[in-house]
Amino acid sequence: MRVISLKPLREFWERHPQAETPLRQWYRIALDAIWRSLRDVRQTYPHADGVTNNRGETLTVFNVGGNKYRLVARINYEYRLVNVRAVLTHQEYDDAKWKE
Repeated sequence: MRVISLKPLREFWERHPQAETPLRQWYRIALDAIWRSLRDVRQTYPHADGVTNNRGETLTVFNVGGNKYRLVARINYEYRLVNVRAVLTHQEYDDAKWKE
């Protein structure tokens, strides 16, 4: 897969240094992955969920770092493209502002 981009991951781990290792691991796994559907994603990340934001887009939410963080991405399976939309703490995720 192509991951766009590393920047939101880096910005997050600069604020939360303990997140760097699990986010880098997620990034490497995503780059090597061949995901054709959410079912394929769940072979690697069993707790990944498809969610719909307020604009009607279907996004995939990954639990990262032992379920400490949430990574929200839009995946275009046809083009093998993962667009990282947000990396959040649980509190930020629960606030649901990322759905706007």
